[in-house]
Amino acid sequence: MVGTLILRLTLFESATLKQKRAVVRRVRDRVSHKFNAAVAEVDTLDQAGTATIGIACVSNSRAHAHAQMMKILNFVERLNIDAEISDVETEILNL
Repeated sequence: MVGTLILRLTLFESATLKQKRAVVRRVRDRVSHKFNAAVAEVDTLDQAGTATIGIACVSNSRAHAHAQMMKILNFVERLNIDAEISDVETEILNL
């Protein structure tokens, strides 16, 4: 099973792409270290006020993959970043 999570963030204090990338880097580094998940910016690369972050993890059970995605979402919501989660998409792929 592969769990995927797409987070769309609205960035409040990011007027430049450099500032945006600093926020994305913070989220990426913290999530990947804490949860051993793959994290990348996947869309809206050239828009300073919006970030789309894709997260994936592999598991041997659907329930564990879903629980892991929810833990990651809760973790990102609690991060002290100048952004708000505006949209969330989750999917569990059975491979």
